[in-house]
Amino acid sequence: MKQAPAYLRIAESIRKQIAQGKLGPGDRLPPVRELASQWKCSPGTVNSAYAELAREGLVVGQRGGGTHVATGPLAHERSAWRWTVLVNRAERYLLDAIGAGHTPAEAQAALAQALARWNESQDHPTAPTESPTITCIRFVGSHDLAVEYLFQILKRKHPDIDFDVEYKGSLGGLIAMARGEADLAGCHLWDEQSGTYNIPYVRRVLPGRKVAIFTLVYRRLGLIVAPDNPLHIERIEDLSRSDVRFINRQEGSGTRVWLDAHLRSLGVSPEEVKGYDTIEITHTSVAKAVAEGHADVGLGIQAAATAYGLDFVQLTREEYDLVIDQKAWKTEGVQALLALARTTEFHDAVEAMGGYDTRDTGKETWL
Repeated sequence: MKQAPAYLRIAESIRKQIAQGKLGPGDRLPPVRELASQWKCSPGTVNSAYAELAREGLVVGQRGGGTHVATGPLAHERSAWRWTVLVNRAERYLLDAIGAGHTPAEAQAALAQALARWNESQDHPTAPTESPTITCIRFVGSHDLAVEYLFQILKRKHPDIDFDVEYKGSLGGLIAMARGEADLAGCHLWDEQSGTYNIPYVRRVLPGRKVAIFTLVYRRLGLIVAPDNPLHIERIEDLSRSDVRFINRQEGSGTRVWLDAHLRSLGVSPEEVKGYDTIEITHTSVAKAVAEGHADVGLGIQAAATAYGLDFVQLTREEYDLVIDQKAWKTEGVQALLALARTTEFHDAVEAMGGYDTRDTGKETWL
């Protein structure tokens, strides 16, 4: 895939820092010559990147004072179309990083066997009154086996409801919502500064939008390793060992965000991790790479390790939420989906996969 021009890559890097809250309103950007030295490019290239950001209203130049992230009325008046420009370019950046199409979920056959036990007698949820007309539920977000299961149930119980599911990572899901290309997103974005999940990212990427955060599951995240863990890989620090081959997730995924934050806190650079730039798009494809011997370890959820008969070393418990646009929330299809998520049958089946906790499933938070 042809690489984007340097000035666009620099602009994308700054956009990402703004989206993640690493650069806030009023913060000064690096001087042109300093950033040119970092990127090993000419000052003119950096000037072009800053000009691109200025056209979008993200930064402002101050005579004698450098370039700053927009603040005051300009920042507050940034409307949906301005964010559309931002997220459109951010998504292209993520797609360039991925460099390939989505990998199909290899655990599909195993999950189908579990789904055969589903109780076919469940009643259809009652449709809400005065629901807007949305002909297809559009989901974009992080890959998760419980999400796969939930949409398969929806297809079986409500064959009249159309839906489209794309796994583009947690940040990719929020970006798609900002562009109007998704009705709900699946996210597990850990915010390093606050130590919380999802809400800080939603506020930065969807400013001023009324959305619901629907808790779907808590899940165990950790190291997926070969049976009996022959290399004794137990900690994040072990990823930098010379005898360990790692398989990573794509930039913008919640798993990658969590990993990068913890590598930084440990003082481990990505260059020290063999295989850091080798990526897969789903948890099951990471597990498959380990099972087939292409890697010694990957970071993923316990359910994916279980699907391939692999060992698992838990590192944390994370929160996976559905972020739902207010308009989509009121539709019959989304309400049917959420009703299924609240059922005892769904909870039991998901927890049977291993590594899931549904104690707060169905909790709603409105922003």
